[in-house]
Amino acid sequence: MKKTMKWTLLTLALGVVLVSAGCHKKSAPAPATPPPPPPAAPRATLTVSPESITSGGSATLSWTSTDATSVTISGIGAVASTGTQTVAPGTSTTYHLTATGPGGSVDATARLTVTAAPMAAPMAPDYTEEQLFAQSVKDIYFDYDKYDLRATDKAIIDADAAFLKAHPSIRFTIEGHCDERGSTDYNLALGDQRANAARSALVNAGIPASQIRVISYGKEKPFCTTSDESCWQQNRRAHFVYGQK
Repeated sequence: MKKTMKWTLLTLALGVVLVSAGCHKKSAPAPATPPPPPPAAPRATLTVSPESITSGGSATLSWTSTDATSVTISGIGAVASTGTQTVAPGTSTTYHLTATGPGGSVDATARLTVTAAPMAAPMAPDYTEEQLFAQSVKDIYFDYDKYDLRATDKAIIDADAAFLKAHPSIRFTIEGHCDERGSTDYNLALGDQRANAARSALVNAGIPASQIRVISYGKEKPFCTTSDESCWQQNRRAHFVYGQK
């Protein structure tokens, strides 16, 4: 009896142990450690101010970068991650920045335009009013035995008048001249007609008559003394002289 009870109690205890063992849940495995995030890609900017200069001038490059371990700019070399630098190229230049880091590399560019400096205007010679008159006011020539102005002389009169309008203080004389043919008296009269024809043309172009004096020398003061047509043509003229004697 005692032996039987002993085995019964042992059997019950073993069953309790087995039941407890069967009801116990297994522990879940620990989660895996996630991989680290990839390195950030570098970012960079590059600007130049001003964007255009004349030759001999200068401009300022400015740049910034992040997530970069090295930064280089063409024509300059390695630079800090952020900075500025004055540049003065002789010709138009495109600056190229490269920023490199664990996450890769990135480029940025800036264009600086260089234009040629304007050439200094040559200094005008310091001419006197009389020298300017001699250079600018041209004579009028006439056909043989004529005192009317030819159509080709209109441009000369217009140019003479334009100069004289720009210099209203100038007083001048128109001399009438002839070639050697004909009498002295006849040529004095013809020279006077030629001088007055030039005077009338200038007055019609807007030059005050008070600025002009006329005189005839006929054939007495030739510009050329050879007896041929090419020489005579030079003597048939209304000659403009600075001042009024």
